[in-house]
Amino acid sequence: MRIINRTLAALMIGLLTTAAFSVYGQSGQPRFLNIAPPEGLPVIPVFEGWTANEDGTTSYSFGVINRNEVPVEIALGEDNYIEPAKYSGVQPTHFPPGRSTGIFTVTVPASEAEDDVWWHLRTGDSDFMKVPGRRGVSAYELDFIRPRPQGALQPLVGIGEDGARVAGLYAQIADYPGGTVEVGEQIELAVNVYDPAERDPSDPRFGEPLDMGVQFNKWQGPGEVTFERHESTAVPENPYDEDDRRYAFFQLPDANEVMTPGPESVARVYATFSEPGDYIIHTKVDIHEAPDSSNGDQCCWSNVYQRVTVVE
Repeated sequence: MRIINRTLAALMIGLLTTAAFSVYGQSGQPRFLNIAPPEGLPVIPVFEGWTANEDGTTSYSFGVINRNEVPVEIALGEDNYIEPAKYSGVQPTHFPPGRSTGIFTVTVPASEAEDDVWWHLRTGDSDFMKVPGRRGVSAYELDFIRPRPQGALQPLVGIGEDGARVAGLYAQIADYPGGTVEVGEQIELAVNVYDPAERDPSDPRFGEPLDMGVQFNKWQGPGEVTFERHESTAVPENPYDEDDRRYAFFQLPDANEVMTPGPESVARVYATFSEPGDYIIHTKVDIHEAPDSSNGDQCCWSNVYQRVTVVE
């Protein structure tokens, strides 16, 4: 029995050693069995799913995974493009760390419903990563336009304090209402939001309106965008006592993240631009306080985009 055990142990060590040398990609970089470095990893495009729209068109939802601890910039062009080329340009060039779910869509006419839409990304000298938007597989069909089990729906969001509200993974894109901005000038970005869900009033979870999450991020642009918390934004307090082990793990939201009260409110943040040029700011509004809404469920949030022109 000891001989058999020693033989099995040797075999397992050999297999692990072989695996350690076999996980290197074509670029020669280890991918799985090493501890991930803080930067230098490729940004990965993700196909979230497809939606059959009432007008006969099809929308493909895309997200992204940035496993680096820092944002990554990949300019539009040979390292960041969509095929067919006529759909390229709507994708981001700025990728914050972490998983960004359902951040933009590509909508194709009924005549192209059987054609794939490919998003290609290359980070530095790494291999190309690409993913197809593809219709047909039922497991990837998104039905977020229907109410969730407890009534959650995509929130309505408008640009500015009183802009027209729309719901959708690509709800709208419009110019920043404040006009042209100067380099280094601090401006206020705002969106007005509304939760249209109809929930059971007898359910104690819905005795009070649910908060909505709002996150502002750079989408495209030549320079850095620095966000600062608006004075109207409530700063959450640590809900745990100091002697509670969870106290040390509490983290304040970043300056670009706002939790705003429902069912209707305005979320604000300050932004400063480091260089002149044309920028787009992406804002994602979610109702993830609801028990039937989460990124993992592919519901319920809306995306809007503001074009900002910055001059010297």
